[in-house]
Amino acid sequence: MRRPRASPLTYRRAGVDRDAKDAILAEAISRIRSTHGSETLGVGDTFGGLFRLSGYRYPVLVSSIDGVGTKVRVAEVINRWQVVGGDIVAHGANDVLCQGATPLFMLDYIAAASLRPGVVTAIIDGMAQACREQGIALIGGETAEMPGVYAPGGSDVVGCTVGVVERDRMITGDAIRPGDAIVGLASNGLHTNGYSLARAALLPTGRAAARRALDRRPGGLAESLADALLRPHRPYARAVLALRERTEIHGIAHITGGGLAGNLVRILPQGCRATIVRGRWSVPPIFPLIQRRGRVDDAEMFRTFNMGLGMLLVVPGAMGDAAAAHLDRLGERASVVGGIAAGPRGVAIGG
Repeated sequence: MRRPRASPLTYRRAGVDRDAKDAILAEAISRIRSTHGSETLGVGDTFGGLFRLSGYRYPVLVSSIDGVGTKVRVAEVINRWQVVGGDIVAHGANDVLCQGATPLFMLDYIAAASLRPGVVTAIIDGMAQACREQGIALIGGETAEMPGVYAPGGSDVVGCTVGVVERDRMITGDAIRPGDAIVGLASNGLHTNGYSLARAALLPTGRAAARRALDRRPGGLAESLADALLRPHRPYARAVLALRERTEIHGIAHITGGGLAGNLVRILPQGCRATIVRGRWSVPPIFPLIQRRGRVDDAEMFRTFNMGLGMLLVVPGAMGDAAAAHLDRLGERASVVGGIAAGPRGVAIGG
């Protein structure tokens, strides 16, 4: 008896659907082009994104690449993907801002075991909207379908952001001196860091059980757990760049993985010790909830999360209150949360 002949193997049968990918990108192209300005050159199927740089005497390009991490797992359970697209735009813009750079353009990377049109479209929608709001061009990217590498149902969202600053206006932290003030800009939640610990503390295993937990409003929150965990990563670039036109800024730290101390220490010169005083800012209620549910100690909380401060600025001591007040007028919630003293390089959190 003859054995039936197997059908020829194709890329699609192996798990990668090129036609579906092409359809997704064709549908998204108008959103991507909506972020382009006169500096963006070429909008077709080029192998690289083109951006014309002008108006600078001695420009320095500042680049950053990062992802939104396991926040995508929360987005996947609740099927709310737009927020993580916006998150990666804000994250990258905040990173290049730390050297005083104005964010110019970005490239994205979206990968999954199997690309789902509705998911990819929602992520790109979120990116495009955030790019338009921040004046950033989305000039290229990659969508990758990799069965066997990514878990079924999950996605990975990464962005590379490029900004520019005049060489003589770079912010490096070298100007930080004892007597400087530390101004904190409020976050609205976790932003894009610490989600593995947050999920372990707050969410049961199993998709159905996790969905039920996300739909509930735990004690201490004024919103559902899903809303609290999927609050967008705040973008600070426009407000901080506007402040810089009025106030000297000696150093900027974006508070991501590593928490307040782990990020602030990166910009401190030798001989400068920073002290952050607890109680000088409001801690969003999601953090006490994580700490209580997970029985997480203080040191671990401050090492993992931003604890309510998404960015720290180091400014001349006499300008601290005025800088915070100006940021408030620009729509941020800011306060003087500490200062710089002479001592061994490091960060202390007290109060």
